[in-house]
Amino acid sequence: MGKKICCIGAGYVGGPTMAVIALKCPEIEVAVVDIAAPRINAWNSDQLPIYEPGLDDVVKQCRGKNLFFSTDVEKHVCEADIVFVSVNTPTKTQGLGAGKAADLTYWESAARMIADVSKSSKIVVEKSTVPVKTAEAIEKILSHNSKGIDFQILSNPEFLAEGTAIEDLFKPDRVLIGGRETPDGAKAVKALKDVYAHWVPEDRIICTNLWSAELSKLAANAFLAQRISSVNAMSALCEATGADVTQVSHAVGKDTRIGSKFLNASVGFGGSCFQKDILNLVYICECNGLPEVAHYWKQVILMNDYQKTRFVNRVVASMFNTVSNKKIAILGFAFKKDTGDTRETPAIDVCKGLLGDKAQLSIYDPQVSEDQIRKDLTMNKFDWDHPAHLQPSSPTAIKQLSVVWDAYEATKDSHGICILTEWEEFRNLDYNKIYNNMQKPAFVFDGRNIVDAEKLRDIGFIVYSIGKPLDAWLKDMPAVA
Repeated sequence: MGKKICCIGAGYVGGPTMAVIALKCPEIEVAVVDIAAPRINAWNSDQLPIYEPGLDDVVKQCRGKNLFFSTDVEKHVCEADIVFVSVNTPTKTQGLGAGKAADLTYWESAARMIADVSKSSKIVVEKSTVPVKTAEAIEKILSHNSKGIDFQILSNPEFLAEGTAIEDLFKPDRVLIGGRETPDGAKAVKALKDVYAHWVPEDRIICTNLWSAELSKLAANAFLAQRISSVNAMSALCEATGADVTQVSHAVGKDTRIGSKFLNASVGFGGSCFQKDILNLVYICECNGLPEVAHYWKQVILMNDYQKTRFVNRVVASMFNTVSNKKIAILGFAFKKDTGDTRETPAIDVCKGLLGDKAQLSIYDPQVSEDQIRKDLTMNKFDWDHPAHLQPSSPTAIKQLSVVWDAYEATKDSHGICILTEWEEFRNLDYNKIYNNMQKPAFVFDGRNIVDAEKLRDIGFIVYSIGKPLDAWLKDMPAVA
């Protein structure tokens, strides 16, 4: 009789992770459960609810054999030996710690439900990104409602990168499992380790205490985000001095102690975790009486906000200090290529900034729906991470906005183009054709440094590339903050 695994939460983490576990462990029955019926229906259909290269294949190989998607949450939780909890941990929007602390409402209700329906001992694995010490809170809820059933809590944080999630799951840098340092805790750690050992080399499975595992997740994201903010801080200085940020980061990245990854200057970082995890880290530091440490990490986010503001200011300043009623093409809305995810994407703040100056936006992204874009631009900060029924129901129509089906339509008759996602197709557009159909002077603001600026200048464009020496035009029209 094989083990049964159940995962509560069918999102970007739960879906792909469970699909890969099912593929690699054919003798384990894996159920992914969620109360949102439309989401489960999508997982059971031909059109999965998330776009991730390679995900389709994995799901279709296992679905119906040992991988099941269901809304019958209680049945599958009751039957499982191991329950992964992969629910949302949004940032609180009101009350104690608003704007910083994680909202553990969904976590807590999941824990209470597990205690309610369980008839046999279980291992409960926290998979969502959670603030340090969540495991302890969950443990208290379970033990006070346990009716004599034994629950072991493990922390098994997620290190997936969107766009490469399947690859990351197949060949992880490391799998981290944190548990209690007791005989029962050690047993639980071993049980989860045995699942991963089906395909992950033993030396890549790291076992720690609970707090270390929880904090390692926040630390990893904080360090990565910090690298991006560091190179973005340099990009501003490069523009001011005539240095080239790609040359600087190349030189810096050659130092083996630093390494070359995550040193691309851009319009800013996005994604569901970086900002949220750092805010969490800041809040934990403050709660533990460490204001200096909190202040240090806060700067990473402030620098990211500054980068987006700087980009908008540059666009407006270059166009004679106004974009009012000018058509601006926005190429790319997802927070990075190869994902349809728009959570915390820099495009939101850039678009809001331009709309604030009354620009007419025409947006194209190969993977993001019009509905999603309109929602993102009308939502308040942090709302995106709360369940759909708590989000503003019908987005108020933004009249100055159209979402179109290709880059040529977006750029037609526009005054300027902002490239905000590094989709490969944007490198290979026919920029001659685009130039001929634009208002002149025609501007390109490359927020991802993916186009060949010199080629574009030869065509006739005025080009702004982040952290690169400025066109004479841009020097003559400085961005006044």
